[in-house]
Amino acid sequence: MKFISFQTKDGSRYGIAKDQGVIDLYARLGNHFPSLRDLLSAGAMDKAESIAQTASPDYVLDEIVFLPPVPNPEKIICVGVNYANRNAEYKDNSDLPKYPSIFMRTPGSLVGHKNKIVRPPESQQLDYEGEIAIVIGTPGRRIPEERARQHIAGLTIMNEGTIRDWLRHGKFNVTQGKNFECSGSIGPWIVTADEIPSFDNLRITTRVNRETRQNDTTANLIFHFPYLLRYISTFTKLNPGDVIATGTPTGAGARFDPPKYLKPGDVVEVEVPGIGKLMNVVAEEGT
Repeated sequence: MKFISFQTKDGSRYGIAKDQGVIDLYARLGNHFPSLRDLLSAGAMDKAESIAQTASPDYVLDEIVFLPPVPNPEKIICVGVNYANRNAEYKDNSDLPKYPSIFMRTPGSLVGHKNKIVRPPESQQLDYEGEIAIVIGTPGRRIPEERARQHIAGLTIMNEGTIRDWLRHGKFNVTQGKNFECSGSIGPWIVTADEIPSFDNLRITTRVNRETRQNDTTANLIFHFPYLLRYISTFTKLNPGDVIATGTPTGAGARFDPPKYLKPGDVVEVEVPGIGKLMNVVAEEGT
């Protein structure tokens, strides 16, 4: 199944993407589960699956506004420098890290599929970072790696947009540069884990104006999905709807000479076969 959150003239809703349309689960289950996060928290994905087997789409995809698949996550946890060749990209002769680099994002820093990514007036250094993101379905603390998959509702795609020159304003953090309003995106939907036989060799490709900038597979991750769930759930409880961005491959705009930062009008696409394609156009703030 493909779970989706979206907006229509009737308000914010959630549903299942099917046959180029959307089955409106909010219309059928909203009294019990007002949002997709509520549905996940209740462990009610089987109710959604039952509806999807017989229902026809209520909307076509072209007439909705895509929202982030979980618009109100409790946590968005991001993993930095998690592809082996990305570590080498820093050219600092460092060994592979022993533990993941972790930072957080706010929900307001991400927009949905086909929405505008915003370049703020404070910087010309808006950059892209294509990533695969995990969405938690079953809560857990200190999750063993062998049980990690049981806690994953599904996968989605993120453009973990970054304002490069704001990453180093403080001595020890990257928070500012990772959290400008509407600087990144996520979606278009969550593909449930049962439709993805293996997480071990998923290809992720990022294109800017149809030029391929990033192209790698999860086979090259330093810290694979089960390890990330175990490590992160050691210090915080993972709850339904939480998002874990698993890292970006080499090829971000900052690594070119000269850098290739995003400009208004640029089209950014992040694609993962079996999950989908996340597309956004860059705009100046206020336009």
